[in-house]
Amino acid sequence: MKETMQTVVREIDHVLSQISEQEATDLSKELLKAKRIFVTGEGRSGFMGKAAAMRLMHGGFDVYVTGETITPSIAEGDLLLAISGSGTTTSILHQVESAKKASSRVALVTTNPDSPIGRESDVHIQVPAATKKRLAHEPETIQPLGNQFDQTVHLLLDAIIIYTLQHGSSLTHDEMTANHANME
Repeated sequence: MKETMQTVVREIDHVLSQISEQEATDLSKELLKAKRIFVTGEGRSGFMGKAAAMRLMHGGFDVYVTGETITPSIAEGDLLLAISGSGTTTSILHQVESAKKASSRVALVTTNPDSPIGRESDVHIQVPAATKKRLAHEPETIQPLGNQFDQTVHLLLDAIIIYTLQHGSSLTHDEMTANHANME
């Protein structure tokens, strides 16, 4: 068991070490200048997006998850943060097109920036991880399906949010804690 855990950690560390610091910094800047942030993703990528949205909310950002009944219309000055390993997820592409029509900015977290969603995005972060498609350029992994991508995205977005808060927020730990759900 310990060997399996250590292998997963090494794989994630290897993928994270290949991510462009400039791309990560660019996303941080987009988060800071956005009036509101909308997060989208399907399946497990959507779960990673919801985790990031929660962290952003704790940090005092005005953030929404697409598809929820209380999510308002996206508008100029807003940012759509899309997570799609392949960059081809049809429902996300439609949301990106809607965001662009509304003069919003789009940031994509993906393995494939030269994808339909990537070409529509203003900024992207390329995550060189294995997806469920197991394309020839993707790394070997012991993990099934898109686990390597999903886990890397979770840690990457947490790190970007921490960096963003360190460089653009004055909220204290207690203030962030006060933003945490209290109806648990």
